[in-house]
Amino acid sequence: MNTLVLIVAAFAAGAINSIAGGGTLLSFPALIWLGRDPILANTTNTIALWPGSFAGVVGFRREVASARRWLLFLTIPSLVGGTLGAILLLHTTSQTFASIVPFLILGATLLLAAQEVITRRLQVAAQGHRWIAAAFVFQFLVGIYGGYFGAGMGILMLAALGLIGLTDLHQMNGLKNLMAISINGVAAVYFAFSGAVLWRDAGVMAAASIVGGYLGAKLARRLGRKFVRGLVVAIGLTMTIALFLKR
Repeated sequence: MNTLVLIVAAFAAGAINSIAGGGTLLSFPALIWLGRDPILANTTNTIALWPGSFAGVVGFRREVASARRWLLFLTIPSLVGGTLGAILLLHTTSQTFASIVPFLILGATLLLAAQEVITRRLQVAAQGHRWIAAAFVFQFLVGIYGGYFGAGMGILMLAALGLIGLTDLHQMNGLKNLMAISINGVAAVYFAFSGAVLWRDAGVMAAASIVGGYLGAKLARRLGRKFVRGLVVAIGLTMTIALFLKR
């Protein structure tokens, strides 16, 4: 039964990350409810969902090809920030992290709910050096958050892409997945070498997230983002309430 829960949660998380972002709001709480240590659940979840980002990139490969010039520019702060966030996580005690988990999930849920407003407010019609520099710094901060927890970082990355003037949602999703690969990749390497991973759980979830990520990208052009976002927000709020009651 536990394995089935992990497969369903990771598959759904991979698909949702490709479509709207916020899949961690399903897979991470699933690990917590199965009794995993909060920090090990977070590190395992990071490694498990990482392959799903590759699948999502494949699904948006045509759109990403036309925006390669921005990839290297935003990959650098993603790598550095992701490393710092991962180090910060493993220097946090399990008790401290467990106490802030409900707040992290609530914050990520509210972030997802306000995704369109955030992206619209930060998008600019004209590009300029000031906004490009701001996008670089902003992505560095997103990298730190992604390496530490990560839920909802896709929304933040879409906002960063809006700062440099991108408007094609499929193109932005493809780039977002590539930056997620960078952030979660360096974090995953650090977690693995630190011995802070539940490898059996990670393997099962990784396989499910790959399938979910690829199919999610395929379905993105057919399903309404608002419906998926609303569903994830509802689940996130339910998880938040449940975790607060469980404390």
